[in-house]
Amino acid sequence: MPDEAKIAFNRPFKEQVDFFRKKVNLPSERWDDVFKSAHDRAFIVAGAMKSDLISDLRQAIDKSISEGKSLQWFRSEFDNIVKTNGWSGWTGEGTQAGRDWRTRIIYQTNMSTSYAAGRWSQLNDPDLLLLKPYWRYVHADGVRHPRPHHLSWHDITLPHNDPFWKTHFAPNGWMCHCRIVSANQREFEAATAKGKGVKPQGWNTIDNKTGEVVGIDKGFGYAPGANADKPLRNFVQDKLISYQPAIATALRKDVNRFLETNYSASEYAQKALADKNLIDPLWLGFIENHNEIKDAVGLDLSNYILLLEPAAVRHVENAHHFDGNGQRPATPNDYDQIVGSLNIFDKVEIGNTVRGNKRIRVFKEINGETWIYVFELRSELKHKVLSLVSLIIKT
Repeated sequence: MPDEAKIAFNRPFKEQVDFFRKKVNLPSERWDDVFKSAHDRAFIVAGAMKSDLISDLRQAIDKSISEGKSLQWFRSEFDNIVKTNGWSGWTGEGTQAGRDWRTRIIYQTNMSTSYAAGRWSQLNDPDLLLLKPYWRYVHADGVRHPRPHHLSWHDITLPHNDPFWKTHFAPNGWMCHCRIVSANQREFEAATAKGKGVKPQGWNTIDNKTGEVVGIDKGFGYAPGANADKPLRNFVQDKLISYQPAIATALRKDVNRFLETNYSASEYAQKALADKNLIDPLWLGFIENHNEIKDAVGLDLSNYILLLEPAAVRHVENAHHFDGNGQRPATPNDYDQIVGSLNIFDKVEIGNTVRGNKRIRVFKEINGETWIYVFELRSELKHKVLSLVSLIIKT
């Protein structure tokens, strides 16, 4: 069980460090290219587009968290990183006040959200929950200009699984120093006696300007750490990570190295055949060899992601079995070949256009068999998709 007495906001601890190190580096043009809970898996600094620059900034923040480095230390590192990487055009550049503001935002936001995520992990420890099943909102003392809403939430004590914490788990805005602590039954009853054992009236009212609950800054209406183990592809499908053409190449290089999924393609195919209600696709990554495909058939797939949808698996199962002419049915294990076959294909050609969507056929020789993949280009979604439609295997 975590020893809460030993935890201080400015003292690094294992869960905080572990949370930050799970993130992948994502280039970004704007701070909201990665939104809300997607920050649980993605490290960004708005405007930082080059991989070396992001890596250097990431290392400086990692040391700030893991070694308890000060803001002044980070500022010195920031200056060196900017000079070494030739970074210009960043917000705040040009004045001492602008540089100080920007470095404080980068430092404080990463320190506070990683701290909060580490606390989320600790507060959800099963042993701790047996003793202290409630959580209490604590407004930071000594804040010169406290936010009225944050101050009004001070001492609110609710069960740990109350929906309130999904949006109000601190920090709840830029430079917010509020925190959440655990509470036992006696403390909950004391809070209840003071009127703090229930959610405040209008607690879930949405601010039309920000899209967040009133009192919470845009992008902060989530619980840091609650989605730290969620596959990165889910954030793409939920549209919490947006990709601009200018950052697609760098994203492919970083995300494909760290991509995690709930299932391998073969496991997913088994699930799709067993569960007819499965509708969510499996994200297989980005199109790595888009240049070769463009050279072969003139299609630019540089911003496309590769999906395996359950309907395709079921179609192959029903339509492409033994036909007496050298065709065999695909097994679930065969779907693990999709990415490799697309990356190193023998031939690719334009197929039919179906419902306005172009298709391509990809040919690959594997162990003396001819594999023919049919993919459909779908651009009606926010993210352009290359989706498997069919798979034919000739022996």
